[in-house]
Amino acid sequence: MNTLQFQQKLVGLQENMLNFALMLTADRDDAQDLLQDTTLKVLNNQEKFVDNVNFKGWVLTVMRNIFINNYHKVVRTQTIVDSSADLYNLNVTSDSGFDSPDSSYQIQEISKAIEQLNDDLRVPFSMFVSGYKYHEIAEKLNLPLGTIKSRIFFARQELQKVLKDFRFM
Repeated sequence: MNTLQFQQKLVGLQENMLNFALMLTADRDDAQDLLQDTTLKVLNNQEKFVDNVNFKGWVLTVMRNIFINNYHKVVRTQTIVDSSADLYNLNVTSDSGFDSPDSSYQIQEISKAIEQLNDDLRVPFSMFVSGYKYHEIAEKLNLPLGTIKSRIFFARQELQKVLKDFRFM
C-alpha cells in the first residue's frame, strides 16, 4: 500500500476512531486529543504497518495503547511520595496499628522468621519488603534480575512453611 492509499484509509477511519476514543475516555475533548495523537503516531509509523493485516484493528490497537500509556502517566504524576519520613526505621509496633500485645508478638515472630533465613534469601527479601524494586536490588547486590526474583520467591516459601502453624489475628 502506498502513502496516498494509507492516508486515505486513515482518513476514512476517523469516525470509527473518534467513537472508539469516546468509549475509552468518556470525554469529547480527551477523545479528540486521543484521536489526534493516534493519527500522528500512525502516520509516523506507517512503515511498521504490514500489508494483508487488518488496518482498522492495527490503528485501534495503537489508539488503545496510547490511551493506556497516557493513563499510566497520569497515575504516576498523581502519586505523592512523602520522602520526609524515614520509612526504614519506623517503629512498627506503635505506628502501624499493632497496639495489642498479641500484635506485637506476631511482629516479633515474623521478624524472627525472617532473621532465620540464610543471607542469600534474607537480604533481597528484606530489601524488597523495605520498598526496593527488583531491579534496584539486583543493581545493589550485583546479581541478575532473575536470581533476585527467585530468591524473594524462595524466601516467601520458606516463611510460609515456618509461619504456617502460627495463627494471625
